[in-house]
Amino acid sequence: MWEAIFWGAVLRVIQAALQAAPFLFTGLCIAAILHRLLGMEGTRRLFGSNSIRSLFQAWVIGMLLPGCSLGVIPVVKQMRRAGLAVGTIFAFALSSPLFDPLSLLYGLTLSKPETILAFALCSLLVVTVSGALFDRWFPQTETPGEELPPTPPGIKRLLAMLVMMARETVSDSMAYMLCGLLGVGLLSTLLPHGSLMRTMAHDNPYSPLLMTVIAIPAYATPMTAMGQLGSMFQHGNSIGAAFILLALGAGMNCGLLLWMLRHYGLKKTCVWLILMLIVVVGLSYGIERPLYPTDIQPADHTHAFDIYCCPFAEVPFGGYLAEIARRLKLESQVHELAGGGLMAALILGGLALRRLDPHRTVEAWLNQPPSEALQPAWDVNVPAPVLAAAGFVVILAGSIVGCFAYYPPPDETIAELNIARTEALGAALSGDKSHALHWIPICENWTRRLQVGLFLRRGELSDYHRMKARIFHDRLELLEHMLEDGAQQPDIRRQVNATSRAFSRMAHAFLKE
Repeated sequence: MWEAIFWGAVLRVIQAALQAAPFLFTGLCIAAILHRLLGMEGTRRLFGSNSIRSLFQAWVIGMLLPGCSLGVIPVVKQMRRAGLAVGTIFAFALSSPLFDPLSLLYGLTLSKPETILAFALCSLLVVTVSGALFDRWFPQTETPGEELPPTPPGIKRLLAMLVMMARETVSDSMAYMLCGLLGVGLLSTLLPHGSLMRTMAHDNPYSPLLMTVIAIPAYATPMTAMGQLGSMFQHGNSIGAAFILLALGAGMNCGLLLWMLRHYGLKKTCVWLILMLIVVVGLSYGIERPLYPTDIQPADHTHAFDIYCCPFAEVPFGGYLAEIARRLKLESQVHELAGGGLMAALILGGLALRRLDPHRTVEAWLNQPPSEALQPAWDVNVPAPVLAAAGFVVILAGSIVGCFAYYPPPDETIAELNIARTEALGAALSGDKSHALHWIPICENWTRRLQVGLFLRRGELSDYHRMKARIFHDRLELLEHMLEDGAQQPDIRRQVNATSRAFSRMAHAFLKE
């Protein structure tokens, strides 16, 4: 039992780290832009002047830039150094992880996209109300740091950003990020396998409160949280719990709380946390009935929250290490591995700088102005704020391009989905339950990406296409339940045939109609 708990926590932490890696790299890029290009004064101008307007400004910037609750830690560190108030800092910190172009597109293709827009407006209320009240009660939270000398124009300025990113990976920021990841492991040790399957029901008044307890130590990327929201909508779960999952599960983690505790003290941290919880939980109960979809039959259970529970119900074949390696190999996506590689390179660079250059002579050399005689005539001096704006545009454009890569055209998605379907249905027919249960969620994920990919390219997703995808999804889900409940093989064979027919009809609809 203890082996399953330990290795389950290890798997969950590694999975969360891989999911976070691209967002951590993006967060370091944003922090480097603020630190080396904008500076303290430019950062204050970007986010406003610690007023009500600055709360809205920080919320908008957070909604535009891709991030996660771990990736914002180096960013809020720079915001604090620039002398911004707590309300403004956390308006950005809470809004950036909630939505990005990938997750927003996903949400807009759900059966009730207005729910996602309502969630976005509710998040604005959360950061505005809690931030304004906190700044009113604690008006002197600005703690500006010492302004660094500007780095001379040219390649040195870009190198200075890279050096800053590398050093940040071996600083206290990384310690807070690791604490946030450990929260995922803690949840896995406390929640047995499948223990949340029958929770978060719409008719249970305690669902939002239970989700609050789970969401604070949890970590979820915007895409993960949006996928869970989609599953909750489809299964008729609590809308209030769904909003809390987005606001706290995606927007908060243990590392961010520890960062605030260290820099602002226990009293201010508790006041801010209580304020935010009152607003978030209050809104969750307020939107429960108005936003609940009346055309959905509530399901008696869901797998949306399995990622927070222990992944092992029994000793896997081949042992825990072999199973962890197998799952990571099958489930890790290309962008996660790329992000992990970039983060590993930065960490190695940071360790080398920390070991070989403890007195920061590299930064001193980078800050030395170049000789005018050595400066080429074509080397135009571009102002740092212009470069910063270009950097933000590149990050935003990269996330938009990533949408088209993550949500391929329907023909490519159907091809990938066909591979996953073959694996899942073939395993179900042969009696390989674990293999089938592994591939069915992958089929469901590709089905969602199929819908988003069509929406991205056509600007709409018809009810006809939604219905075809929904039928295939329901067939898959029923097959999953039959496998879990140990149904007879003839019944499974009939369900496999029905699922295969639903896939063929869905593929024809998305490719031909």
